[in-house]
Amino acid sequence: MSHGAGAAAGQSVAWCSPIAGGVRLALQVTPNAKKSQVIGPLDDVLKLRLQAQPIEGKANDALIRFLAELLALPRSKISITHGQTSKKKLVELSGPQLTVDAVVHRLLSAMP
Repeated sequence: MSHGAGAAAGQSVAWCSPIAGGVRLALQVTPNAKKSQVIGPLDDVLKLRLQAQPIEGKANDALIRFLAELLALPRSKISITHGQTSKKKLVELSGPQLTVDAVVHRLLSAMP
């Protein structure tokens, strides 16, 4: 049995789930990092570091930019639905072409 490194076809992981028209991510974000990067799964969230300060929404903007770049999505397709001012956030990615498997693969392959 594997421990969170990836999901087999059709299997979900705790931090990435299908929703109508896209995928929902459960993230834990650490701002003020030297560079933005994916750290990896921890419990039921995916840990990310962001090169942005947690003031005036800068970290949220950086999160959306970072995810858009990693997933090749327009920023307009990414929204933070919960946790605007928290380290733990729920983010929804909209796009009928998005699958849990594809998103998990793209994010985990970006780990250092």
